[in-house]
Amino acid sequence: MPLMSAGAFQISGRAGASAGVHILSVKGAITHGTSSALQEAVNAATARGLIIDLTEVPSVDSMAVGALVRVYVSCTKAGRKLAFVGLNHRVRNVLQIVGVDPLFDMYATIPEAETALS
Repeated sequence: MPLMSAGAFQISGRAGASAGVHILSVKGAITHGTSSALQEAVNAATARGLIIDLTEVPSVDSMAVGALVRVYVSCTKAGRKLAFVGLNHRVRNVLQIVGVDPLFDMYATIPEAETALS
């Protein structure tokens, strides 16, 4: 998958170590201006298991929360498994405050997420 960029925001995709798993690595804040690129990248990745690596995401805004929920809904409707990796305290806190954190399977590392999706 090609690298998508909107200023300092980037998304790159690659196949996971496990068959049927795709990894999207996100760099930069997910905001009103970048959330659509995240949704497009998720829609383009068609593997049955999707890991979104948020290790290099310093913050999210309300649009990002909406985008992450839409990602969850689209994966669930399609019968795909979804996992988030590397959420920092700030991002995790926003998801908890908004009350959507129970929707997401979150892991510290990509290998942990791949094991869970297998």
